[in-house]
Amino acid sequence: MTVGTQLQQAIAGLQSTAAMMKTFALETQDQTAKQEFQQIANNLDNALQTMKNRQNYITQQEPQFRQQ
Repeated sequence: MTVGTQLQQAIAGLQSTAAMMKTFALETQDQTAKQEFQQIANNLDNALQTMKNRQNYITQQEPQFRQQ
C-alpha cells in the first residue's frame, strides 16, 4: 500500500469520525457532553486539514502519488 493510499484512508477515517462527533453533539441534551463532542470534532477537523495539506504536498512533490 502506498503512502498516498494510506493518507486517503486516514483522511476518510478522520472525516467519518468528525461527522460522528458532530452528530453526537447535535443529538445530546447534556451541555457538557455537547461541548466535549464539539471540541473533539474541531480537533479532528484541524487534524483533517493537516492531513489534506500533507496529501497535497506529497501529490505536488511526488508525481507517482497522483491519482490517475
